[in-house]
Amino acid sequence: MRKAGNWLMGLLLGAGLGSAQATISDNEIRIGLVSDFSSVYREIGWGSEIAAEMAIEDFGGTVRGKKIRLLVRDHAVDTERAMRHARDLHENHRVDVFLDMAGTDISIAMQRYARENDILAIHTGTASSILTGAECSPLGIHWVYDTYALAGGTVAAALAEGADSWYFITVDYTYGHTLQADATAVIERHGGRVLGSSPHPLRAADFSRQLAEAAQSGAKAIAFASSGRDTNLALLQAYELGMRQDGRQMLVPLQLMESALGELGQYAIQGLRTTVAFYWNFDEQTRAWSERFRARAGYNPAMYHAGVYSALMHYFKAVEATGSDDPRTVIAKMRELPINDFFARNGRLREDGRMVHDMYLLEVKRPTEVGELGDYYKVVRVIPGEEAFRPLADGGCPYLAD
Repeated sequence: MRKAGNWLMGLLLGAGLGSAQATISDNEIRIGLVSDFSSVYREIGWGSEIAAEMAIEDFGGTVRGKKIRLLVRDHAVDTERAMRHARDLHENHRVDVFLDMAGTDISIAMQRYARENDILAIHTGTASSILTGAECSPLGIHWVYDTYALAGGTVAAALAEGADSWYFITVDYTYGHTLQADATAVIERHGGRVLGSSPHPLRAADFSRQLAEAAQSGAKAIAFASSGRDTNLALLQAYELGMRQDGRQMLVPLQLMESALGELGQYAIQGLRTTVAFYWNFDEQTRAWSERFRARAGYNPAMYHAGVYSALMHYFKAVEATGSDDPRTVIAKMRELPINDFFARNGRLREDGRMVHDMYLLEVKRPTEVGELGDYYKVVRVIPGEEAFRPLADGGCPYLAD
């Protein structure tokens, strides 16, 4: 959506209508949710659409009397397809917000396009810390998690247990490279060593070569710098090769999605640790919201889904407070308003677009420890937001240096 012409603005003001009507363009708030619904990250998109619908309904379906409309598109982890959707959503539907995006290369491309065309970009399904670093944008918001926080929580815990030598199995695109770089920084900062790495393509089917190279390295820890089905399949093949059972090397998935439990089973991944921004069974607040989500989806929400709801509710509050859908006006108010909900306690939106909040180090329970269906993790540690996320001064956000 874009501003009405000057003639219309004058007409509205002359008619004595309030500033909210004059400054919320096209008489609607339009959200373009672009995510994966059919490929390796499809569990992100499925739940994100449900969470977005919940947020819109809970806010009443309108902001200052203007309807909120959700437009959903499947990019299938294809950057060209995602950009076709982005152009269509802007040129033909005049959306105010790009939401989710799920995939680093897609998020980078859409954030650049959003900046060029005055659209707010709210990332909830993408991890790469580059979005608030070299690729930061004054109209970009990274709400849920990032590679710095994932690496800092999980890698630091393994280092504390004596894993001072590492080998990476890394998905060969920007996300994997960034995740490995952030993890390497943590390892070296604590005096550890990286002995090598083996790349693999996105949607790989066979990890036997990478696993053999990792085993032969003699590293105490094997880190999987990947996500979704890539991580799940690599862990399954490691289990089938007996790499977990022999105990000689620690397996460290740097991002473990909830689908791992269903696809692999608890016996295969019990004891593995992962860092997340949200766990559905953390406390009464998370359980209450998750129960509502589960009633619609049939499964428990992941951090991406809770993040979509949280980010949209905060966005709607900022639009309501300002009476405007101008992206610069709204993002300034989003930085000003406090962030306290079931997802983020004492959160704050930084100048580089990073929403800083607590993260959680989880461990997969043993099957005998599970008390109820879906409660597969135990919280090992709450990581304060200021510790979890990269300091503003270290990110290298170009527009802040101007």
